[in-house]
Order: sequence, then structure tokens, then C-alpha cells
Amino acid sequence: MAFELSPRIVVIGVGGAGGNAVNNMIEANLQGVEFVVANTDAQALTRSKASKHIQLGVNRTEGLGAGANPEVGAEAAKESSEEIRKLLQGAHMCFIAAGMGGGTGTGAAPIIARIAREQKVLTVGVVTKPFDFEGKRRMSVAERGIADLRSEVDTLIIIPNQNLFRIASRNTTFAEAFHMADRVLYSGVRGITDLMVMPGLINLDFADVRTVMAGMGTAMMGTGEAEGEDRALTAARAAIANPLLDDVSMKGARGVLINITGGRDMTLFEVDEAANEIRREVDPDGHLILGSTFDEAMEGRIRVSVVAAGVSRIDLVRTSPIASVLEPAPTVSAVLHIPEGRETIASSSIPDAPAALPQEVVSAPIQTTDAPARPTHPIIRTPVRPTHAKEEESEEVEKEIGLAPAVSVSGPSSIPPGEPHSRAFGSLFGGFKAKSDRPVQAAEDAPAPVPDDKFDNDLEIPAFLRRSSNT
Repeated sequence: MAFELSPRIVVIGVGGAGGNAVNNMIEANLQGVEFVVANTDAQALTRSKASKHIQLGVNRTEGLGAGANPEVGAEAAKESSEEIRKLLQGAHMCFIAAGMGGGTGTGAAPIIARIAREQKVLTVGVVTKPFDFEGKRRMSVAERGIADLRSEVDTLIIIPNQNLFRIASRNTTFAEAFHMADRVLYSGVRGITDLMVMPGLINLDFADVRTVMAGMGTAMMGTGEAEGEDRALTAARAAIANPLLDDVSMKGARGVLINITGGRDMTLFEVDEAANEIRREVDPDGHLILGSTFDEAMEGRIRVSVVAAGVSRIDLVRTSPIASVLEPAPTVSAVLHIPEGRETIASSSIPDAPAALPQEVVSAPIQTTDAPARPTHPIIRTPVRPTHAKEEESEEVEKEIGLAPAVSVSGPSSIPPGEPHSRAFGSLFGGFKAKSDRPVQAAEDAPAPVPDDKFDNDLEIPAFLRRSSNT
């Protein structure tokens, strides 16, 4: 005796964005699931097309909403936890749709997911992130809500609203843009229900779905549909290239669920072609489950639905908003700002050397003693002597006054006679010197020889080498 498994799948729309997503799926006539909306805003519940409503936190919010405060949304969900638990009894799978960044969806969705998993319900979260123009604060709140929800669900699918600019044109209305985002949830749910409800040659049951999606973390859903030549390959590529998802890559996906749907004209070759196109994109060791179903309304067309779990996120650098593929990209220009006073452009940038750290100054006592007084030598006047005797007398005078011998630049003949003696201070060739108070008598001095070196004109002869005829 064969038993047909009819799993109970519940879709819960939490908050305003989640309620709108449920309404769009009901309008699309999605079959095989139960729709529920949960909100703190009593007025929003009256506009819902779902048959089951849960007003969260009647006492906490009095039906007036969460005021964009996630803490209020979480408290409201905890207040209504028993009602949520009863609703989920007997469910096999639960999709939680919410918009992150507000109060009810951000705060209540993680609480509802926790209650579902406590009852062993396979839980999948499908959430949206705010547009960039909604501000950094709302985005920060959304990121915290996503982190809380990720720890409570088996699989999480993230749809940044900013990615709508990838497929929208200037003529796309605001309502149409949100319908595009809701289509991701609709396609994912339909792809799963079709596998278990629609007849086909390769049928799957709910146990296969649980194997792929239980505890897998980040996931992606995509659906592609095509007709004409290469329809199978075109549909498969469209399914794995969903531009609305949160920059995720199928590379390394640990679990993949593929559903290929077509009319009676669908061939074996087309099924093989579509499946292999997807298989090449995932981890070779990943768990891949394939199902194929027939739909009489799909005659001449093929639809490929993919649910890939355990995928990795990729970091992309992009401008905001992203230009539509239907419009030319704007010209981007760069402006270089150079600080004032640093206009010089060098071929390479040389980093500044680090400033030297101040060294510790160590002080030590200095002992001083009185130096002995330098003896005063009398000034010696000598008569003019022959040239050949000057060098010998020069050495005697140097010894007498205690100075080192003079260094001759051009030889002994470069010492000019007849100059008065004086005491030299400082360097040998200049500096400060104390002249004698007695007048200079140069009448009897012999003329200085002509220097044979070009540098002699600039030299100052030490005073003690000069000679005077005065006695």
C-alpha cells in the first residue's frame, strides 16, 4: 500500500512588508500552502487577504504598531507565543516573510522562528533589507535583526531592496518594484510545492526537501522560464543568476534542490542539459536532488527552479543606485584633492620617517677645580736676522711660550718677517688674537717673499712667527 505524503506548509507574513508579500502570493494563486499574517498594527490586519490573522501583543501595543522599535515587536511576539505555537502544530515547513529595519518584522520574526523550530518545523526565513535612501540607522537595525533571525532558522534568504535597481527601469512603479521582490518568495515556495504535488517522472517528497535545507544557513532561490531554441539552458542560467539576492554565489553550495517543469514535449536531452548547467556551479561533493514534473500548461516552455542552501556570500563593489541594464551607465569621474602646501607631485610616495622619540636626559654632578693660572710670558723683541737663522729662532720661541710648532703651507720661506708678536687664541690659522699694545714698526722688516701657492694670499700667519726690528 502506497502512502502519499501531503506536507503542511505554512507561510507567515510578519509586519507590514511580510503582509504585503502574502497578499501578492495569494493574488498569484499559489496553491498547496496556508497563509497567515501576524502584525502589531490592527488596521493593517484588516487589509490582509489571508484567512488567518494573529494580532501580536494586544496588551503591549494595543493594536497601534511597534513604532519602528524592534524591542517592542519582540515583546509583542512573546506575548502572543501561545497563539503562534497552536497555529504551527502539525506543520512540516514554515516560510517566514518579513521586512527588516522596522519594528514588528525585525523584532517578531526571530521569536516566531524560534517557536517553529522548537516544534521541529523546517523553518525558512525570506527577508528584505532597506533601500539605501532609507538611511544608515534603519540599515543598522535591519542588520541586527538579520543576525538574530539567522540563528533561529534552518535557512535564510536575503533580498536587498537596493538590488531592485538592477532590473527596474525609470518607468517601473514603486508597487511594481516590490512585486518583483515578492516574486522571489513566490518562486521558491512554488518550486518546492510543485516537487511534492505535481506528477512527474522523478518525484520528490518532503524528506528530500528537509535533507537539503535543514540547518544550511544562507540560501538562494531562483526560477527561470524560457521557450524556443535552447530553452532548457536559458531557463537554467536564469534560475542561478537571480539579480535580487544578497550577492550570494552557488559556488560551494552544500545542498541543491532542482525542479525542472515542462509539457509533454520536454525531452531527456533538455533535462540533462539544464541539470548539468546547474551542477557545474555547485560544490562537486554537495548534495544535489533533482525532480522533474509535467504541467500541461507549460507546453512549449520549460521552467527551472533552484533552491541552493549553504551558499557563500561574495563582496561586490557597486555604486548606488545600480543602473538598469536597459539604460547606459553614467560616466564616472574622479577628483583628486591635494592638501594645501603639498602640491608637488612625485613619481612615488615616500612615507615620512617616524619622529625620533625624546631621549631621557640623565644629569650627573660635575666636579670643578680651579685651573692654575696660565703664566704670562714677556714679549720678546729680536733684531732682524738673516733669513737662514729664522727657522731656528722660530722653534726656540715656540718652545718658550709653550705652543705647538706652526704648520707651514708653502715651506719656511712663506713666513713673513717683521710683523709684531701677539698671543694667538683659537685655531692656528685665524680666529681671535690679542695684539700687543706697542706700535708696530715695520720699517726694518724685510719684504715678504712672493707666495708660490694660490692659497697663500688668504692665509693669516700666526703672530708669534712675525718679526720686528724693535728691541
